[in-house]
Amino acid sequence: MPDLPTPQDAAEAALFTESWDAVLSYADLCTSGAASATELASEAFALGIQEARSAGSGPMRGPARRVLPVIPLLLTAVRTTAATWELAGRGHRLDPDLRLWLNSEKAARYHGMPLQRPIALRGLRDLQEADAALLWLAEVEALPLPVVARRLSLDPAVVSSELAQVRALFRDRCHRNHLDTPMDAECRSYARLLDAVTRSPAADTPEDLSRHLATCVQCAEAAACLRLAGGGLPAALAGGVIGWGGLAYLERRRRAAEVRLGAGRPAVELEAGEPKEGASKARLVRNSLLAAAVLLSLVALGVSMMPMGGTGHDNAASDDADSRPVGDPAPTLSSVGNHPSGKASPTARPATSGTATDTGDKNPDTEPQGTASATAGNSPDPTSSSGSGSDSGSGTTTPASCDVTYDLVNQWPDGFQAAITVTTTKALDTWRVAWSYRDGQQVTQMWDASVAQDGARVTATAADYNKNVAADGSFTFGFLGTWNNSKNSAPYGFTLNGAACE
Repeated sequence: MPDLPTPQDAAEAALFTESWDAVLSYADLCTSGAASATELASEAFALGIQEARSAGSGPMRGPARRVLPVIPLLLTAVRTTAATWELAGRGHRLDPDLRLWLNSEKAARYHGMPLQRPIALRGLRDLQEADAALLWLAEVEALPLPVVARRLSLDPAVVSSELAQVRALFRDRCHRNHLDTPMDAECRSYARLLDAVTRSPAADTPEDLSRHLATCVQCAEAAACLRLAGGGLPAALAGGVIGWGGLAYLERRRRAAEVRLGAGRPAVELEAGEPKEGASKARLVRNSLLAAAVLLSLVALGVSMMPMGGTGHDNAASDDADSRPVGDPAPTLSSVGNHPSGKASPTARPATSGTATDTGDKNPDTEPQGTASATAGNSPDPTSSSGSGSDSGSGTTTPASCDVTYDLVNQWPDGFQAAITVTTTKALDTWRVAWSYRDGQQVTQMWDASVAQDGARVTATAADYNKNVAADGSFTFGFLGTWNNSKNSAPYGFTLNGAACE
């Protein structure tokens, strides 16, 4: 695995951390295991940063224009590195569907003749760096606009209008690129009609144009980029720039954004740091209206039991629930000098493999510990909340005997990446895995499961696509986390559907 690039300043260190999250997410889609995902991400990250620097596109220097923004540039580097693995005989470590795609004509479009490349890729490349980054972060990474404004040093008050202008500019670039694309006479005859139909959200697509879009890949791609209304722009960008797995990556980034912000939370208000008095007033109005409605109903029905309205305790509970803070964002590198070696990096290079047990003994050194595996069981720790709390849940999930392996894939001064593999002796129609941490670790992002954390207790719940597990089968999910103490010991008290694991 190559050495990861060293950030040149604090701003670049923060940029590396933000970008690494996206690179690892896509690399995990492209590979068949956590170790392969980390290796692919590391190689691609080094390649992409080298390409960005050679183009003079560092965040604090160079021209105001570059090939692609940092994140999509690194994602294309993942695709390029995967193709290199396939040619070098390492394709068995890649996803089988990706291998088929890499050896097809679809993959050849992304590195072939420039005029034959996907419209979205060419359109994004034609934008200025700041415009392209704004479009990508808002549409594909699904970040709230206040977060995008802060990351790009934009005025939060005008970022919405700027995004609308960038969308229109991207559409114009895609239209020009579509007209420049070599096409046959039939496609050329539909070009102006396609432009007119996609400009108006209320315009109906003529039947002959609809039939043509169902059979012509180039025109269908152009239509997706030109039609700004309807919510199809994120998929057009992800599919056109990334290629294979673009839609799956898009879904992962949306789930990651929801985890960071908290389900159902008013993201704009919280990210912008606005006071919560407005929310409290809104709750007061809602409670008053509810009480009035209840009172009128009681009078109409002639019921003498007046205390049926909401109690102060209920309202207080509602206020407490509404005022819970959202999850903290992913860990960032605050400065270059934080790493014990004097270098800051978005992730640590694995050292020699070590085994982490849940006895609490850990090397206090903050150097990366490499890949650490632990077969997790019940801990004698008196603070263990195994079988209770957030993992008890409800429903009809069946307790099952299980073995758990906890892999510390990577670790850096303020964060870590881990993967958990569970083997079950019984068939499952859904699963819920819970465990506890000793050292105040916090899970910030999880893939292939949804996460909830209550103090030291973490609960991972199956996604819709991986909830069914055969008897004697296994499943794996991964996550990123933070740790702030001198130790990052392995978790303990693992349960599967409320039953303790061996």
